[in-house]
Amino acid sequence: MQISILHKAFQQKPVLGKIQFELNTGETTVLFGPSGCGKSTLLRLLAGLDIEFEGELTHRETRLGVVFQEPRLLPWRTVYQNVAMVAPDKSARIEQLLEETGLQNVAALEASKLSLGMARRVALARALIIEPEALILDEPFVSLDRERASQLRLLLLDIIERYKLKALLVTHDPYEAVQLAHQILVMGGTPSKLQQRIPINLSAAERRDNTLIAKVVNQFFDRPG
Repeated sequence: MQISILHKAFQQKPVLGKIQFELNTGETTVLFGPSGCGKSTLLRLLAGLDIEFEGELTHRETRLGVVFQEPRLLPWRTVYQNVAMVAPDKSARIEQLLEETGLQNVAALEASKLSLGMARRVALARALIIEPEALILDEPFVSLDRERASQLRLLLLDIIERYKLKALLVTHDPYEAVQLAHQILVMGGTPSKLQQRIPINLSAAERRDNTLIAKVVNQFFDRPG
């Protein structure tokens, strides 16, 4: 999947400049940069939620799963129903995903009764039920405490490895970026462009080694996340 953005503006104000990269199977690309640098805008272009830009995206036939900052669940529906709404004819697959995401014991619970961490698990399961080839995630772990964020990062690692997905993730957290990314794309400037590409060459086991990840964070960033 290749992304080539040449120009994106809002009300004639340039937001994105030249941004080119590709997503590879079984790998996660992380967009990193300060608030307001256009990371979420870029995700919206890739997700097809905004088509007003100059450039080219070569993924129009790719099945995309999208996970937003807010879970966007129907609060009066159960966990099972929120996932099933996307693919009502895949009951066996829904049961499998609920188990893989640790939701099997709360399947009958209304979404309004879930913690934020559990609601984000439901949002991830809902994105996966369509069997996507690529997964787009916009700060999916923001506002979670350290323990819950860590649990969900490990879950995401397992899922991307198991299903060989292409993934694009936005985060402000250096630790999260290093643990999940195969490449980190640092955005900045006005209009925003790619300022740096940081390859992260860690094995699956190394991505679960907190001490090693902290060392890599210190290598590339001013402070640990």
